[in-house]
Amino acid sequence: MRILNFGSLNIDYVYAVDAFLRPGETKAAKSLMVNCGGKGLNQSIAAAKAGNAVWHAGLLGGAAEMLRDKLAENGVDVRLIKPVPEQAGHAIIQVDESGQNCILLYGGTNRMLTKEWIDAAFDAFQAEGEGGLVLLQNETNLVPYIIEQAAARGLSTALNAAPMDDGVREYPLDKLTWLIVNEVEGGALAGTEEEDAILPALRKKYPHCGVLLTLGAHGARCMEPGERVTRCGSYRVRAVDTTAAGDTFTGYFLYGMLHGLSIPDTLRLATTASALCVGRPGAADSVPEKAEVDAAIAGERFGALFIGQEEMQ
Repeated sequence: MRILNFGSLNIDYVYAVDAFLRPGETKAAKSLMVNCGGKGLNQSIAAAKAGNAVWHAGLLGGAAEMLRDKLAENGVDVRLIKPVPEQAGHAIIQVDESGQNCILLYGGTNRMLTKEWIDAAFDAFQAEGEGGLVLLQNETNLVPYIIEQAAARGLSTALNAAPMDDGVREYPLDKLTWLIVNEVEGGALAGTEEEDAILPALRKKYPHCGVLLTLGAHGARCMEPGERVTRCGSYRVRAVDTTAAGDTFTGYFLYGMLHGLSIPDTLRLATTASALCVGRPGAADSVPEKAEVDAAIAGERFGALFIGQEEMQ
């Protein structure tokens, strides 16, 4: 199955710090890395490394050719990336000694998409074959328009609603195939901070949409359209950098869904890929190849993983 990702393209400036900056504080960083990033780029690479055929559609800001090159190096089709002279998107990322991160994001050319360009990208993608899934994140503009166009063209759609803002509530989420959120984003959409109440509330709002709820160290929960929920735990691993962990989970989750794996097997695949990812520094470069993920599962590298299914109350 093919994936068309209308995805962000960012240059990441990653600063290692002993602890996150506080208001009014000045401190020296322990190191600096300049990486290719953006949730869109990370998810395209993760989906491609998992084994999906991925087209990335985006606007490439001036002096950011490294982003297109990084996608191409990882097997992503880059013909739908359009160079423009404006400032590329970028992120200022602090990574502390525990591997946690905080991110300041500037949208740049990621927020300059036009309806005409979006239509042209859809036309080019569909001219190469039938079917496919459209992947979106909330780091670009015109996300509602893309969702509507995907539905009108008969394409399934997955939205990772990050970064979350008030505008997401007005998106046509009922037209999605999959809504992908963490506990903060899911709670904001569901109107509750209670972890166990998020999926029931989202089911009432979007009954025809599957939901993947990631919970960090608490694992993940997946609600298929209907009543069944699959719960998945997490591996206990030492985190070096969690920057692309969620994007890796998304790319591998979509592989499972598009290639007919069961929900439990899909969650095991995505969880193992994320465990490998967090053990390495960087964003896109930390995403593992599928052969490594398969070997880690076969060899039980991280031990046992709880996975169970239940009917939603």
